Amino acid sequence: MNKTVAIPKGLAEVGKKYLKDNGINIVELASFSDDEILKKAKDVDGIILMTDPFNNAIVQHLPNLKIVARHGVGYDNVDYSFLETKGIWVTITPNANADTVAEVTIAEIFDMSKNITAIAEKMRLGDFNYKNNHLGFDLAGKTLGVAGYGRIGKKVAQKADALGMKVIIYDPFVTQTTVGTLVSKDELLSDADIITLHMAVTDDTNNFIDSVALKSMKTSSYLVNLGRGALVDQEALINSLKNHEISGAALDVFDQEPLPLTNDLYTLDNVLLTPHIASNTVNAMNRMALDSAKEVVKVLSNENPTWPVNRIN
Repeated sequence: MNKTVAIPKGLAEVGKKYLKDNGINIVELASFSDDEILKKAKDVDGIILMTDPFNNAIVQHLPNLKIVARHGVGYDNVDYSFLETKGIWVTITPNANADTVAEVTIAEIFDMSKNITAIAEKMRLGDFNYKNNHLGFDLAGKTLGVAGYGRIGKKVAQKADALGMKVIIYDPFVTQTTVGTLVSKDELLSDADIITLHMAVTDDTNNFIDSVALKSMKTSSYLVNLGRGALVDQEALINSLKNHEISGAALDVFDQEPLPLTNDLYTLDNVLLTPHIASNTVNAMNRMALDSAKEVVKVLSNENPTWPVNRIN
């Protein structure tokens, strides 16, 4: 197969090997900016894309492009509808990171409920009394609200149920669940002690948590977002945290990534911040690399991909 694929420099070796074993040449890019693509990859047949935004305008300069394979499950950084009109597949790797993201979600909930990171940081500074004024709380018996009952949301719900939490779920496309109780958005906001977001970004879910939603939450409640920054009105959340309208938050995704060091979130002591680490394990990175590489090989072999988000006739 005399084809060329542009890949991110951080792609796991298992993905590179799969492409090479199938006769595909690879071009490693430091970023997927227009300049970088035009300079090094204008003749590529496929692209494996991590979280870089993919600009529609660049497509006219990529005459051979047949597939943009997302290294991950979200696809808000690529206009799949536009690419469909150009005959270009967009795919995802939905089974590669669900376990990992669910585990990290629970880990951040544990951290937030026990103040682990904050207490550990204070200990390093010689403050052994901080813990006495910053007691945590048990998760057993608390109500977890899961917004979005897809692959990740299901796994989070199952893990929370195993911890003895009461699980309530909001998802307008779901009619039954294996654990937990389906509720309305209003019930989710008013009843949950912790709300965790696991939805794709759409017109309906953009700013799912806005100022109105935040005011509907308990003042003792917490928000967890390991989904996408656009699910939350970030400025409204900052104001809510500053005014203690909710107790705290754990955020792994933001309006702008990396989160600028000048952002007010860094000044708040009631928010746990992590730099988009929800899939950051060796296992998940290997699975995403291999699954995205397999999608590329299928399309470049004139086969339909396994996990498309658009449809090419």
